[in-house]
Amino acid sequence: MGDMSKIIDLKMDLPMTAEEVAEKMKFLVMNRNTKGIANYRRIFGPRYAASMGMSIEDLEKKAEKLSTEDLSAWLVKLAQKIVVTPDQFISQLDSAGIEWCLIDDPDNTKTHEFTKHAPERLKGSVVINPHAGAEGIAKMEMAIQEYGFKAVYATSFLSKIEPCDRKFYPFYARAAELNLPVFIYTTMNYSTELPMNITHPIHIDRIAMDFPNLKIVASSGGWPWVPELVGVARRHRNVFIDTSSHRPKYLATPGSGFEMLLQFGNTLLQDQVVFGSGIGDLGLPIGQVTEEMQALPLKEKVKEKWLYKNACRLFDGS
Repeated sequence: MGDMSKIIDLKMDLPMTAEEVAEKMKFLVMNRNTKGIANYRRIFGPRYAASMGMSIEDLEKKAEKLSTEDLSAWLVKLAQKIVVTPDQFISQLDSAGIEWCLIDDPDNTKTHEFTKHAPERLKGSVVINPHAGAEGIAKMEMAIQEYGFKAVYATSFLSKIEPCDRKFYPFYARAAELNLPVFIYTTMNYSTELPMNITHPIHIDRIAMDFPNLKIVASSGGWPWVPELVGVARRHRNVFIDTSSHRPKYLATPGSGFEMLLQFGNTLLQDQVVFGSGIGDLGLPIGQVTEEMQALPLKEKVKEKWLYKNACRLFDGS
Protein backbone atom coordinates (compact mmCIF):
# COMPACT_ATOMS: atom_id res chain seq x y z
CA MET A 1 0.00 0.00 0.00
CA GLY A 2 1.55 3.32 -1.08
CA ASP A 3 1.71 6.41 1.09
CA MET A 4 -1.10 8.08 -0.86
CA SER A 5 -3.55 5.53 0.52
CA LYS A 6 -2.46 6.31 4.08
CA ILE A 7 -3.80 9.08 6.29
CA ILE A 8 -2.92 10.23 9.80
CA ASP A 9 -5.52 12.35 11.60
CA LEU A 10 -3.92 14.52 14.27
CA LYS A 11 -7.11 16.06 15.69
CA MET A 12 -9.71 13.38 16.20
CA ASP A 13 -12.37 14.04 18.81
CA LEU A 14 -13.06 11.35 21.37
CA PRO A 15 -16.47 9.76 20.66
CA MET A 16 -19.05 10.77 23.23
CA THR A 17 -21.31 8.46 25.19
CA ALA A 18 -25.09 8.93 25.06
CA GLU A 19 -24.95 10.52 28.50
CA GLU A 20 -22.29 12.99 27.37
CA VAL A 21 -24.24 13.93 24.24
CA ALA A 22 -27.33 14.46 26.39
CA GLU A 23 -25.47 16.67 28.86
CA LYS A 24 -24.02 18.76 26.04
CA MET A 25 -27.41 19.34 24.45
CA LYS A 26 -29.04 20.04 27.81
CA PHE A 27 -26.36 22.62 28.56
CA LEU A 28 -26.94 24.41 25.23
CA VAL A 29 -30.71 24.37 25.64
CA MET A 30 -30.84 25.48 29.25
CA ASN A 31 -28.18 28.17 28.81
CA ARG A 32 -29.16 29.41 25.35
CA ASN A 33 -29.30 33.07 26.44
CA THR A 34 -26.29 32.95 28.75
CA LYS A 35 -23.36 35.19 27.92
CA GLY A 36 -20.65 33.16 26.20
CA ILE A 37 -23.00 30.29 25.32
CA ALA A 38 -25.52 31.89 22.94
CA ASN A 39 -23.14 31.83 19.98
CA TYR A 40 -22.40 28.13 20.43
CA ARG A 41 -26.11 27.35 20.62
CA ARG A 42 -26.71 29.38 17.45
CA ILE A 43 -23.79 27.95 15.46
CA PHE A 44 -23.52 24.35 16.66
CA GLY A 45 -26.88 23.65 18.31
CA PRO A 46 -28.92 23.11 15.11
CA ARG A 47 -26.32 20.64 13.78
CA TYR A 48 -26.18 18.65 17.01
CA ALA A 49 -29.98 18.59 17.28
CA ALA A 50 -30.36 17.47 13.65
CA SER A 51 -28.03 14.54 14.28
CA MET A 52 -30.53 13.42 16.93
CA GLY A 53 -33.46 13.77 14.55
CA MET A 54 -34.85 17.09 15.81
CA SER A 55 -34.61 20.81 15.23
CA ILE A 56 -33.04 22.88 17.99
CA GLU A 57 -36.33 24.81 18.33
CA ASP A 58 -38.38 21.65 18.84
CA LEU A 59 -35.83 20.40 21.32
CA GLU A 60 -36.09 23.66 23.28
CA LYS A 61 -39.91 23.48 23.30
CA LYS A 62 -39.72 19.93 24.61
CA ALA A 63 -37.27 21.00 27.30
CA GLU A 64 -39.73 23.60 28.59
CA LYS A 65 -42.24 20.84 29.34
CA LEU A 66 -39.92 18.43 31.13
CA SER A 67 -38.21 18.39 34.49
CA THR A 68 -34.42 18.46 34.41
CA GLU A 69 -34.31 14.75 35.26
CA ASP A 70 -36.85 13.79 32.59
CA LEU A 71 -35.07 15.98 30.03
CA SER A 72 -31.81 14.15 30.68
CA ALA A 73 -33.45 10.74 30.30
CA TRP A 74 -35.19 11.79 27.08
CA LEU A 75 -31.99 13.21 25.57
CA VAL A 76 -30.05 10.06 26.46
CA LYS A 77 -32.63 8.00 24.60
CA LEU A 78 -32.35 10.27 21.54
CA ALA A 79 -28.56 10.18 21.68
CA GLN A 80 -28.43 6.40 21.51
CA LYS A 81 -28.90 6.56 17.73
CA ILE A 82 -25.68 8.53 17.12
CA VAL A 83 -23.16 7.05 19.56
CA VAL A 84 -20.57 4.59 18.28
CA THR A 85 -18.79 1.72 20.01
CA PRO A 86 -14.99 1.52 19.99
CA ASP A 87 -15.20 -1.25 17.37
CA GLN A 88 -17.46 0.88 15.18
CA PHE A 89 -15.05 3.78 15.58
CA ILE A 90 -12.11 1.65 14.43
CA SER A 91 -14.19 0.45 11.48
CA GLN A 92 -14.79 4.08 10.51
CA LEU A 93 -11.05 4.72 10.60
CA ASP A 94 -10.51 1.70 8.33
CA SER A 95 -13.11 2.89 5.84
CA ALA A 96 -11.55 6.36 5.74
CA GLY A 97 -8.04 5.00 5.24
CA ILE A 98 -6.76 6.39 8.53
CA GLU A 99 -3.69 4.53 9.78
CA TRP A 100 -3.80 6.13 13.23
CA CYS A 101 -5.23 9.18 14.91
CA LEU A 102 -4.43 11.49 17.80
CA ILE A 103 -7.20 11.87 20.37
CA ASP A 104 -7.72 14.36 23.18
CA ASP A 105 -10.34 15.16 25.79
CA PRO A 106 -10.24 17.50 28.79
CA ASP A 107 -10.42 14.31 30.87
CA ASN A 108 -7.07 12.67 30.15
CA THR A 109 -8.11 9.50 32.00
CA LYS A 110 -11.02 9.10 29.62
CA THR A 111 -8.65 9.45 26.67
CA HIS A 112 -6.38 6.82 28.16
CA GLU A 113 -9.24 4.36 28.63
CA PHE A 114 -10.35 4.78 25.03
CA THR A 115 -6.87 4.36 23.54
CA LYS A 116 -6.63 0.96 25.22
CA HIS A 117 -9.03 -0.41 22.60
CA ALA A 118 -6.36 -0.11 19.87
CA PRO A 119 -3.10 1.43 21.14
CA GLU A 120 -1.43 1.36 17.71
CA ARG A 121 -4.36 3.16 16.09
CA LEU A 122 -5.50 5.47 18.88
CA LYS A 123 -2.84 7.71 20.42
CA GLY A 124 -3.46 10.17 23.22
CA SER A 125 -2.72 13.87 23.45
CA VAL A 126 -2.57 15.19 27.01
CA VAL A 127 -4.64 18.32 27.68
CA ILE A 128 -2.66 20.51 30.06
CA ASN A 129 -3.80 22.89 32.78
CA PRO A 130 -1.32 25.78 33.05
CA HIS A 131 -2.86 26.94 36.32
CA ALA A 132 -1.93 23.67 38.04
CA GLY A 133 1.80 24.43 38.16
CA ALA A 134 4.06 21.60 39.34
CA GLU A 135 1.08 19.30 39.90
CA GLY A 136 0.03 19.90 36.30
CA ILE A 137 3.52 19.04 35.07
CA ALA A 138 3.43 15.82 37.08
CA LYS A 139 0.07 14.87 35.55
CA MET A 140 1.37 15.63 32.08
CA GLU A 141 4.41 13.42 32.65
CA MET A 142 2.22 10.62 34.00
CA ALA A 143 0.08 10.73 30.87
CA ILE A 144 3.20 10.54 28.72
CA GLN A 145 5.22 8.01 30.67
CA GLU A 146 2.48 5.76 32.09
CA TYR A 147 -0.35 6.18 29.58
CA GLY A 148 1.91 6.45 26.53
CA PHE A 149 0.47 9.73 25.26
CA LYS A 150 2.30 11.08 22.21
CA ALA A 151 1.55 14.82 22.23
CA VAL A 152 0.50 17.79 24.33
CA TYR A 153 -2.52 20.03 23.80
CA ALA A 154 -2.73 23.62 25.07
CA THR A 155 -6.01 25.47 24.68
CA SER A 156 -6.80 28.99 25.76
CA PHE A 157 -10.47 28.15 25.43
CA LEU A 158 -10.19 26.12 28.64
CA SER A 159 -7.40 27.99 30.42
CA LYS A 160 -8.73 31.46 29.51
CA ILE A 161 -5.20 32.84 29.18
CA GLU A 162 -3.08 33.46 26.11
CA PRO A 163 -0.96 30.49 25.01
CA CYS A 164 2.19 32.59 25.43
CA ASP A 165 1.35 33.26 29.08
CA ARG A 166 4.33 32.24 31.20
CA LYS A 167 2.17 29.75 33.10
CA PHE A 168 2.34 27.54 30.01
CA TYR A 169 6.13 27.76 29.66
CA PRO A 170 7.17 24.96 32.05
CA PHE A 171 4.90 22.61 30.10
CA TYR A 172 6.39 23.69 26.78
CA ALA A 173 9.91 23.32 28.15
CA ARG A 174 9.23 19.77 29.32
CA ALA A 175 7.59 18.86 26.02
CA ALA A 176 10.66 20.14 24.18
CA GLU A 177 12.90 18.00 26.40
CA LEU A 178 10.76 14.96 25.60
CA ASN A 179 10.67 15.84 21.88
CA LEU A 180 6.87 15.85 21.89
CA PRO A 181 4.82 18.13 19.64
CA VAL A 182 2.57 20.69 21.31
CA PHE A 183 -0.75 21.46 19.65
CA ILE A 184 -1.99 24.96 20.42
CA TYR A 185 -5.55 26.11 19.76
CA THR A 186 -5.15 28.86 17.15
CA THR A 187 -8.41 30.19 15.74
CA MET A 188 -11.14 32.55 16.87
CA ASN A 189 -13.54 31.39 19.56
CA TYR A 190 -17.24 32.20 19.76
CA SER A 191 -17.38 32.76 23.50
CA THR A 192 -18.12 36.39 24.31
CA GLU A 193 -16.58 35.81 27.73
CA LEU A 194 -13.12 35.62 26.12
CA PRO A 195 -11.32 38.20 23.98
CA MET A 196 -11.46 37.24 20.31
CA ASN A 197 -7.69 37.60 19.91
CA ILE A 198 -6.74 35.40 22.88
CA THR A 199 -5.82 32.71 20.32
CA HIS A 200 -4.28 34.96 17.66
CA PRO A 201 -1.27 33.48 15.76
CA ILE A 202 0.97 36.29 17.04
CA HIS A 203 1.13 34.32 20.31
CA ILE A 204 2.57 31.35 18.40
CA ASP A 205 5.32 33.63 17.11
CA ARG A 206 6.30 34.55 20.67
CA ILE A 207 6.33 30.88 21.75
CA ALA A 208 8.41 29.85 18.74
CA MET A 209 10.90 32.61 19.50
CA ASP A 210 11.26 31.42 23.08
CA PHE A 211 11.27 27.69 22.20
CA PRO A 212 13.06 27.27 18.86
CA ASN A 213 13.41 23.51 19.39
CA LEU A 214 9.77 22.89 20.35
CA LYS A 215 7.61 21.21 17.71
CA ILE A 216 4.53 23.45 17.57
CA VAL A 217 1.27 22.75 15.75
CA ALA A 218 -1.02 25.75 15.35
CA SER A 219 -4.30 23.88 15.49
CA SER A 220 -7.49 24.84 13.63
CA GLY A 221 -5.80 26.85 10.92
CA GLY A 222 -5.65 30.33 12.41
CA TRP A 223 -8.89 31.59 10.85
CA PRO A 224 -9.67 34.49 10.49
CA TRP A 225 -5.98 35.39 10.81
CA VAL A 226 -4.70 32.91 8.21
CA PRO A 227 -2.21 35.31 6.54
CA GLU A 228 -0.64 36.07 9.91
CA LEU A 229 -0.31 32.36 10.70
CA VAL A 230 1.28 31.73 7.30
CA GLY A 231 3.77 34.48 8.17
CA VAL A 232 4.53 32.87 11.52
CA ALA A 233 5.16 29.48 9.85
CA ARG A 234 7.45 31.11 7.30
CA ARG A 235 9.44 32.68 10.15
CA HIS A 236 9.70 29.47 12.16
CA ARG A 237 10.41 26.07 10.63
CA ASN A 238 9.29 24.39 13.87
CA VAL A 239 5.72 25.66 13.43
CA PHE A 240 3.21 23.37 11.71
CA ILE A 241 -0.41 24.13 10.84
CA ASP A 242 -3.49 21.92 10.92
CA THR A 243 -6.90 22.94 9.58
CA SER A 244 -9.03 20.92 12.01
CA SER A 245 -12.67 21.86 12.62
CA HIS A 246 -12.94 23.55 9.20
CA ARG A 247 -14.71 21.64 6.45
CA PRO A 248 -12.03 20.82 3.84
CA LYS A 249 -14.09 21.62 0.75
CA TYR A 250 -14.44 25.22 1.91
CA LEU A 251 -10.69 25.73 2.27
CA ALA A 252 -10.42 26.22 -1.48
CA THR A 253 -13.56 28.35 -1.77
CA PRO A 254 -12.78 31.93 -2.88
CA GLY A 255 -13.42 34.32 -0.03
CA SER A 256 -13.13 31.65 2.67
CA GLY A 257 -10.02 33.29 4.10
CA PHE A 258 -7.83 30.23 3.49
CA GLU A 259 -6.51 31.31 0.09
CA MET A 260 -3.03 32.13 1.39
CA LEU A 261 -2.71 28.81 3.21
CA LEU A 262 -3.68 26.89 0.06
CA GLN A 263 -1.11 28.85 -1.96
CA PHE A 264 1.78 28.63 0.49
CA GLY A 265 0.78 25.17 1.69
CA ASN A 266 1.09 23.94 -1.88
CA THR A 267 4.54 25.52 -2.27
CA LEU A 268 6.77 27.07 0.37
CA LEU A 269 4.99 25.59 3.41
CA GLN A 270 4.19 22.17 1.96
CA ASP A 271 6.32 20.50 4.66
CA GLN A 272 4.57 22.31 7.52
CA VAL A 273 0.89 21.41 7.10
CA VAL A 274 -0.68 18.34 8.73
CA PHE A 275 -4.19 16.90 8.65
CA GLY A 276 -6.53 17.07 11.61
CA SER A 277 -10.24 16.58 11.14
CA GLY A 278 -11.78 17.99 14.32
CA ILE A 279 -14.66 15.78 13.37
CA GLY A 280 -16.81 16.65 16.39
CA ASP A 281 -17.24 20.24 15.16
CA LEU A 282 -18.07 19.24 11.59
CA GLY A 283 -20.88 16.76 12.10
CA LEU A 284 -19.76 14.76 9.06
CA PRO A 285 -18.62 11.16 8.58
CA ILE A 286 -14.85 10.97 8.83
CA GLY A 287 -14.72 9.31 5.40
CA GLN A 288 -16.38 12.34 3.83
CA VAL A 289 -13.86 14.66 5.50
CA THR A 290 -10.87 12.69 4.19
CA GLU A 291 -12.39 12.55 0.69
CA GLU A 292 -12.79 16.32 0.70
CA MET A 293 -9.18 16.74 1.82
CA GLN A 294 -8.00 14.53 -1.03
CA ALA A 295 -10.06 16.60 -3.49
CA LEU A 296 -8.32 19.88 -2.64
CA PRO A 297 -6.50 21.58 -5.55
CA LEU A 298 -3.03 20.57 -4.36
CA LYS A 299 -0.18 18.79 -6.09
CA GLU A 300 -0.41 15.04 -5.52
CA LYS A 301 2.93 14.97 -3.71
CA VAL A 302 1.71 17.81 -1.47
CA LYS A 303 -1.45 15.88 -0.58
CA GLU A 304 0.77 13.00 0.54
CA LYS A 305 2.64 15.37 2.80
CA TRP A 306 -0.43 17.03 4.30
CA LEU A 307 -2.24 13.75 4.90
CA TYR A 308 0.60 11.49 5.95
CA LYS A 309 4.28 12.25 5.48
CA ASN A 310 4.45 15.48 7.47
CA ALA A 311 2.78 13.79 10.44
CA CYS A 312 5.30 10.95 10.26
CA ARG A 313 8.13 13.47 10.34
CA LEU A 314 6.49 15.44 13.17
CA PHE A 315 6.34 12.28 15.25
CA ASP A 316 9.68 10.93 14.00
CA GLY A 317 8.02 7.98 12.34
CA SER A 318 6.07 6.83 15.42
